[in-house]
Amino acid sequence: MKTIIQYLFLIVLLMNTANAQKLKQVVYKDGMQKLNGLVTENETNKLPGVLILPAWKGADNEAKQAALDLSKEGYIAFIADIYGEGNYPTNNAEAAKIAGKYKTDYSAYQKRIELALQQLIEAGADSNKIAVIGYCFGGTGALEAARAQLPVLGVVSIHGGLAKDTVRENLPLKTKILIEHPAEDESVKQEDISNLIIEMNAGNTDWQMITYANSKHTFTNPESPDYNKQMAIRAWQHTLLFLKELLK
Repeated sequence: MKTIIQYLFLIVLLMNTANAQKLKQVVYKDGMQKLNGLVTENETNKLPGVLILPAWKGADNEAKQAALDLSKEGYIAFIADIYGEGNYPTNNAEAAKIAGKYKTDYSAYQKRIELALQQLIEAGADSNKIAVIGYCFGGTGALEAARAQLPVLGVVSIHGGLAKDTVRENLPLKTKILIEHPAEDESVKQEDISNLIIEMNAGNTDWQMITYANSKHTFTNPESPDYNKQMAIRAWQHTLLFLKELLK
């Protein structure tokens, strides 16, 4: 029995090592703040690119697996570092505090997204074929990328925060938007959804929202108690279909 367990542990270790080798660290800066992004391998220049905005604790396993899966689909993927070295949260309380800072200071959030976008292009992405996907806090960031009118063809907000300060002006959202929303997400109010729809319609945005039944907030994350495997698979297929329409 001990031998079997050791064997299984070795397999998992080798799989993790193999995955790690496919993601390369990229160091970049915002002023004096050091940022640590991750990019997939790229042996071909000018691939369609996907910028991944991770959840509120930073580059987690869900974001890393998404990057690797996108690489298999023929994309180059870059995982952004929003917080910067020395600022990574270690628990939910710390994550809520720093994520809240960037939700309030949306200009700083948009700038960090733009810097990551530049790194994706430098890594070999075709600047004319780029999309953004984000999870949770990163889903909020995907919408901020659209609001900042960054040069991307589309954004995907996956169980993202959908609220926006009502004092902010609704500017035209020129990029296509896909919102993947869990039906039982208690962190999103119905008025947030209504206001976002008003915002998107005001700019005649090409948008769609898919709502997943029996799903709580982090329904796509296998490490979360909210994980809904069936709906997570569907959401990923919807993401791939959207990206294929935009980038292929």
